[in-house]
Amino acid sequence: MAQQETDEQTQINDGFVVDTEDCEARELAHRERGKARPITVVGNPVLHKECKDVTAFDDELAALIDDMFASQKAAEGVGLAANQIGVDLKVFVYDCPDDEGVRHTGVVINPVLQELPADRRVLDESNEGCLSVPTAYAELARPDYAEVHGQDPQGNPIKVRGTGYFARCLQHETDHLYGRLYIDRLSKRDRKDALRQMEEGTPRYETVPND
Repeated sequence: MAQQETDEQTQINDGFVVDTEDCEARELAHRERGKARPITVVGNPVLHKECKDVTAFDDELAALIDDMFASQKAAEGVGLAANQIGVDLKVFVYDCPDDEGVRHTGVVINPVLQELPADRRVLDESNEGCLSVPTAYAELARPDYAEVHGQDPQGNPIKVRGTGYFARCLQHETDHLYGRLYIDRLSKRDRKDALRQMEEGTPRYETVPND
């Protein structure tokens, strides 16, 4: 999603991670180990299909996560899914503030977005952007609360929740791993406008050209 040795996320009693502590140190540790990769853009096949489940929680996965944090920082994003650097696996990372300015940093593997009861579906109609649709933005209504269940880098079950801008990030990145870009949720007219913005703009980070 476009912006705006302690790898484990601490969990509290109800199973939700505490992802607001030591954010700077954790993000920096990942980034220093990793290498930034170019970003895939709309039209690349890896972005338009559901990614594979992660089954091996190993050194290769840890290295991918490091590269994802490095790539996210290089592109000045607040969230990044694995397929946005061309990897067909259900992993996303985030380093994102909520509407109160609280920073959240973490990793979710094999995420599943939870359905909200009707009384929790308060929609936020803010603008949204995406590193894979560079320079384009569009208003998109999403619930202002989100809850994602998945696994941490060691394979342990986790739950992550967010409000406001961070809730939007969680929904946006989970969508990516199931082959859906935010522009796929727009009307045909708004989608066309977003693609026009992308065509007319120049990305500020390296991208993978589509054949």
